[in-house]
Order: sequence, then C-alpha cells, then structure tokens
Amino acid sequence: MTRANPIDFSLYLISDQQALPQGRDFLTAVEEALQGGVDAVQLRDKDLPACERLALAHQLRALTRRYRARLLINSSVDIALATEADGVHLGASSQPVAEARRILGPKRLIGYSAHSPEELAMAAEQGADFATFSPVFFTPSKAAYGSPQGLEQLAAACSTSPIPVFALGGIDPSRIAAVYQVGAQGVGVISAILASSEPRSAAQAFNTALTKA
Repeated sequence: MTRANPIDFSLYLISDQQALPQGRDFLTAVEEALQGGVDAVQLRDKDLPACERLALAHQLRALTRRYRARLLINSSVDIALATEADGVHLGASSQPVAEARRILGPKRLIGYSAHSPEELAMAAEQGADFATFSPVFFTPSKAAYGSPQGLEQLAAACSTSPIPVFALGGIDPSRIAAVYQVGAQGVGVISAILASSEPRSAAQAFNTALTKA
C-alpha cells in the first residue's frame, strides 16, 4: 500500500539528556550529530516540565530545519503542532494513534514504539507511518522491556509489518548490516551517538555502515 508519508530517513536519533557525558551541552551534541548525518531527531525527554520541553522543541526545530532533518515529538501532539514539527512518536502509554492522526491530519508523520508484530499491525491499521521495534540487542535504556528480542524476532516483525520498521536497542555500526539483512528500514540510536565524546564522528560511522548496507 502506498502511504501518505513515505519514510525518507534512516538514522533516527532519540534524545536522552541523561546519556550525555558530564558537562556536555545537549543542543551542541545534537547539532554535531546532524552534521554527521543524522536525518531525523525525536525529542523524548518526557521527564522535563512542559514549558522546558516546549522551549527545547523550538530549539530543535530550528536546528533540524537548518540541516533539513525531520523532527518528531514523543507523545505530545500539542508540542508538535506548536513547533511545526514533522510529527509525533507514540507508544502504548500515549494517546491512540488513530486519535493523533485525526488531530494531525494526513501530512504529518506518526511513529510508534512497538515490541511485537501485533503492536506493529495495530499501529499501522490506526495510521502510523513507521515504527521502532525494540529491544533488538541489550541496552540499559530498554532493559525495562525485558530480554533482547534478537535478530530472529526483528526479522519476523519486519516480514509481517505493513509499515517500515526501525531497529532499536543496542545498535552500533557493526550491527547495521545484520539488521538491514532481516528487513529493517533504518535504525534508532540513543547512547551510541549522544554518549560519544564526538557525536559527529559517531553519526558518520553509522552513515558509512548504512550506505554499505
């Protein structure tokens, strides 16, 4: 099926200011990652007060526009609309995908955090454009979701999903080829870029691996 919003990015940076090295400025790290080739950013950081999150979203919108990258806001349709973001990223604890689609209309992107083929199918049916599937490999940020699902489960999810799937959880450049071989459209990354002392170089390494894959 041809979708209203074909996915035009493959390196999806998900924000987590707790992942930054001590003393590292978040916006500087994101800009360096954009310089290295990140082509979509998700503002996560759900623990921030609403006013701080809105201000940060405006700053990220300016940055992502400068580098012609996508910006999605985790779980907040209101902030996405207020900042003219490209869309939202939702999960099981967010508002339903169908409701977000009704508010956002057909032109903005909706991503979904899925952990099973059933969740992928549900998100697609309700109007999501793409989904992350996690955790593929072990990573502390996804430990609450249980044991890593591995490449076999990622392959099963990709083979049945009606929307593009991004592999998330423990992804580094050495694993790009493997996740692409089983059908992933791209990768979601947090600490592999943000925890690096050189986010630009880290993003470039991902881009090199993605190009080869």
